[in-house]
Amino acid sequence: MKPFPASVRMVGPGSQPPEDEPLNFLPLPSTLSTYVMPQVPEQADPQALNRVRRVLDEFARKMAHWDGAGHPASSLLHLDPAAIDALNEVLGSGEVSIRLRTEGEIRIQESVFAGVWRVLRYGTNGALAADELVASPIPQIVLDIARSAAAGTLPPVNVPAGAMNSPALLTEIRENVRRRATRSNGHATGPAHVINLSLLPLTPEDHSVLNLALPVGPVAIMSKSFGNCRVTSTGTRDVWRVQYFNSMQTMILNTIEIVDLPEVALASDDDLADSHTRIVELIAWLDESCTTQPS
Repeated sequence: MKPFPASVRMVGPGSQPPEDEPLNFLPLPSTLSTYVMPQVPEQADPQALNRVRRVLDEFARKMAHWDGAGHPASSLLHLDPAAIDALNEVLGSGEVSIRLRTEGEIRIQESVFAGVWRVLRYGTNGALAADELVASPIPQIVLDIARSAAAGTLPPVNVPAGAMNSPALLTEIRENVRRRATRSNGHATGPAHVINLSLLPLTPEDHSVLNLALPVGPVAIMSKSFGNCRVTSTGTRDVWRVQYFNSMQTMILNTIEIVDLPEVALASDDDLADSHTRIVELIAWLDESCTTQPS
């Protein structure tokens, strides 16, 4: 008879760690981002605040009449430095920031109003070429640039000795990219297909294969709430690397997502509706500040 490999559960003296030994557990998040009403600058020029109020009022009206076609946007290039400083104060900085590598550079920062983005475009000489306020789950330019720099399938990669799970992962990615391209009609094509690399045994050779097959693309997104989430586009259309870190900057989840854009970077419809309400409240607050501050 073959021996049966029964598990052994140790009990009794010596089976448990010493009582004075410190517990070893994953550190809990220490901070949580919550909405705080922006502060009106105390020393701001009332005329600059009034110009900011007019811009936000126009933007809020565009959001109110948004029918889903395009995205509400207002140019800020005409504002003078004093008004820009005041606008920066009242918009604040939200959880998501984005950088796009193009011929110049595009920097995008979400405001404290979820789904309301500041989009700044710089020319090859470093000069500011465009400055816009945009309401959207995420600015369309992010998806456009990610796709324009991506191929329709994975590049061929030589699999070295020592690679264990990466060949199967490449097959899974290729098949889901192919299916997504077959269904694609220019719109979202269903939920993401997520591959959780944290649950797989991967050798250094496996990681090398994945890095060669999925080179870093031109889009880098950072989302901050509990810790950080880093999202990067790759050289293949609709394939993203998504990595989650706790507040101690320890990676706690490493995934590949095959989707238009990872959901962690997107504002929801409820976010946008709530942001419109809060911007209207801010405009009323600015109205009061413009009338009470001495000229």
